[in-house]
Amino acid sequence: MSGPAALWGAWVRLLDRREPGDALAILRIGVGLVVAGSLLWLALTGLVGVIWFDRAHGGYRTFERVPLLIRWLGGPTPGVIWGVVVAGIGGGLLLSAGLGGRLSAFVTLQAMIALHRMNDEVSGSADVVMTNALWILVLARSTETLSLDCWLTRRRFRSEEEVPAFPRYLVILQLVLIYTTTGLQKLSVHWLPVGEFSAIYYIVQAPAWQRFDMSWLSHVYPMTQLATAVTWIFETSSPLLLGVYYCRHTAERGGRLRRWVNRFDLRIPYALTGLLLHAFIYATMVVGPFSQIMLALYVCLWSPAELRAAGRRVVARLRRRSESR
Repeated sequence: MSGPAALWGAWVRLLDRREPGDALAILRIGVGLVVAGSLLWLALTGLVGVIWFDRAHGGYRTFERVPLLIRWLGGPTPGVIWGVVVAGIGGGLLLSAGLGGRLSAFVTLQAMIALHRMNDEVSGSADVVMTNALWILVLARSTETLSLDCWLTRRRFRSEEEVPAFPRYLVILQLVLIYTTTGLQKLSVHWLPVGEFSAIYYIVQAPAWQRFDMSWLSHVYPMTQLATAVTWIFETSSPLLLGVYYCRHTAERGGRLRRWVNRFDLRIPYALTGLLLHAFIYATMVVGPFSQIMLALYVCLWSPAELRAAGRRVVARLRRRSESR
């Protein structure tokens, strides 16, 4: 078998892979908490009516284009908007608890899509990432383990039931696409050597973004230049992560480059760089739950078997420390 038939066979085998559901379960918990937390924060701070009510009901603008779900429910009135917000919060909490399977993910997704499309003046990249992650959870069997669904069907929270692995692969692809396209859109010279890698310094000086006064960064300006260079290289080089997975998947084929790539787990420095990047964004800038939802996707970089092995190592290390005291 060769040519298109071989490629099709490889594609089918890839999508047919099964694995325990640990990674997707942790993803489900993280995404649900981020969605519910972001909507609950808006509710508690009194911003729901300001940004989503029509001006006739106390909002700051008149909505000429209303999402289909909002129209079906009766328009952007307080009752309808609050109903959708509560559905989003409740759906996110049910998703985290693992109750309702794909239905919880679908209800939460529809609520988030409606709110995201309701007012594009207050919607951002975090909303897009959240809805994309929810779509993946609609496709995934994410409540097979670490869930109330698992408890109700098996009387235990953990299960060894294997689930399709392709939703986890989609999360990895999502990460690569987000970072790559973000890097390629950084066309300003300030991201490049000709602009002295000054982009991050100027970004965090914008009052609209900063959490607090950042003028002190002028005293450590070279550090912001380093951060700018690392950020741009990290984002634009993200497609190489797919090459890392390919080398790991085809380790039996040998080859110097493949052996070198597989000798080191390059996913670790990749994830650590991303973690530092988002920690800096969260600590210094007000960009909504973008960093939280991005970091929730990172769990899918490792297979369930790798996550379990890492967990066992951590437990063993903590046990040795406690015994040595």
